Amino acid sequence: MMIVDEPFAAPELIEYLVRTQEPVLVNDMARKIAAHHNINVLESRQFAEQVNAGGRLICTSENTFSWIAENIEDEGIAKTVATFKDKALMRKLLASMYPQLEYRDVSTSQLASVDFDELKTPFVLKPAVGYCSVGVYVVQNRAQWDAALADIQQNLAVWRSRYTESALGEGSFIIESYLGGTEYAVDAYFDESGKAVVLDVLRHEFANAADTTDRLYITGASVIRQHGAAFEAWLNEVNEYVDAKNFPVHVETRMENGVITPIEFNPLRFAGICGTEIAYHVYGFHTYDYYLQNIRPNWENLFTGREGKLYCMGYIPAPEQLAAGKASFDYDAFLAHFGGLQAFHKFDAQATGALGFIFMETEEAEGTERAFLRDADLSQFCY
Repeated sequence: MMIVDEPFAAPELIEYLVRTQEPVLVNDMARKIAAHHNINVLESRQFAEQVNAGGRLICTSENTFSWIAENIEDEGIAKTVATFKDKALMRKLLASMYPQLEYRDVSTSQLASVDFDELKTPFVLKPAVGYCSVGVYVVQNRAQWDAALADIQQNLAVWRSRYTESALGEGSFIIESYLGGTEYAVDAYFDESGKAVVLDVLRHEFANAADTTDRLYITGASVIRQHGAAFEAWLNEVNEYVDAKNFPVHVETRMENGVITPIEFNPLRFAGICGTEIAYHVYGFHTYDYYLQNIRPNWENLFTGREGKLYCMGYIPAPEQLAAGKASFDYDAFLAHFGGLQAFHKFDAQATGALGFIFMETEEAEGTERAFLRDADLSQFCY
């Protein structure tokens, strides 16, 4: 059972829906897809009946949470969604695991009155309910604090126009300790007994300490061999506090000296927009199919023929002049930098603020292409 919604339905996903006839909830996105592809669209009541009868449910976007709250009788689903989605609540639930972690929950209207001198830098400012790194700031000094508040004030209306309230929220922000170490994103699900099954582990690399973009995520045999078991054990510990069952989740974390600390949990979905499709491009399976079919990956078999490779995905932000409609972009020149390009899904830069999503294969021993994807000034391709 799948709910497909804005902002994007990947070609890989559409091909899967056509091939498997997995039931899809009727909505504007499903109608758009069905106009050109033979997918199995169910009316709202029929779809809800099948989920309420025990069908596993997954979404591609958090824009659908309001429909779930109104139509799904299983209180466990709604409760688990609400629990994972609320960053402040998760901080409280897991407080005994992280007694050293400091955080404050501040309403949007009260942000301007926070005394910066009382805050311990560096820290992270982010929405208590959020999506796709929107409204996330790393703050090391007063100038950055003032800039973050100004940016929130300037862009809040734009964010609300792109994402629903259930996806982005409106009520408050979290101010929390800056986490050191390396950032990792994990796609996983909890099975019928509540045990975690890891479907992918991605290392998130940044250009610098202030970078909060999603330009470069890396996976491969070496990444999963090194950290897959640790994340599975950690998710099992987390689930002692949440008690999720038959439930998918995308988790963003930091790992330092072997200690995993959560940044946020994204419920009932995997990596956003189309990021989870990296598993298909690398290993040949769809994460959502493994969840729906209750399949656990046989990693050593999946690694065959992929040793010595690192696989990358990136959500590429549009240069400001392109997003504002004041320039064009040379996509061919940009993509020519990636010899192992597997796929590029182009977005409307003005509507989304992004160029698109990229997937590529690289040699583990050669990092030039990965560094370019992470660091390059993309305005060089504007004209």
